[in-house]
Amino acid sequence: MDLTELTAKASSAVQPGGDFTKKVKFDFGSIGKLFIDGAAGKVDNSDGAADATIKVDWDDFKKISGGEMDPTMAFMQGKLKVEGDMSVAMQLQNLMKKFS
Repeated sequence: MDLTELTAKASSAVQPGGDFTKKVKFDFGSIGKLFIDGAAGKVDNSDGAADATIKVDWDDFKKISGGEMDPTMAFMQGKLKVEGDMSVAMQLQNLMKKFS
């Protein structure tokens, strides 16, 4: 999976009026970004203002989304960093299941 495929999967998983209504940005460093506006049901690769920004290496993200790495352990090991509202990041668990 690459960023284009992830963006497409996220677009189909995020719907206006759905369960996830916050703005979150995944920052994959040099690979790029994934911006999710849950309230508007929009997903793109912009660098907009978000309620929470999750910084994670692309390879680690693929392991997390594939169930090979526990997100809590990744956070505790410093492989996943959250800036902003931590509760927003916690709400992502159900949404992330739709990405894999």
